[in-house]
Amino acid sequence: MVFNTGSALLDAIVLAVVSREPEGTYGYKITQEVRQAIDLSESTLYPVLRRLQKDDCLEVYDMECGGRNRRYYRITARGSAQLRLYRAEWERYSEKITGMFEGGRGI
Repeated sequence: MVFNTGSALLDAIVLAVVSREPEGTYGYKITQEVRQAIDLSESTLYPVLRRLQKDDCLEVYDMECGGRNRRYYRITARGSAQLRLYRAEWERYSEKITGMFEGGRGI
């Protein structure tokens, strides 16, 4: 992708991915789903997950899987509220940008 991905957009994408699974999901799966939209390495993802956890947008728990513990991330009420704000802001932003590309509509 030629466009820069800022931290707010990364946060929004990660929250959207995690919100799809009510019981939570694990880091590798989050990385794979995020990669469907943007190029992202696991080394970029884990600081985002830690920041969202620190901001009380995600909760973390471990569960055994195949004899090993796997760390799961689940969206919190605060994370859901933040995701709603991101979605509303994205709609406004994307309408403006689309308007610019289409000759000034939507500005």
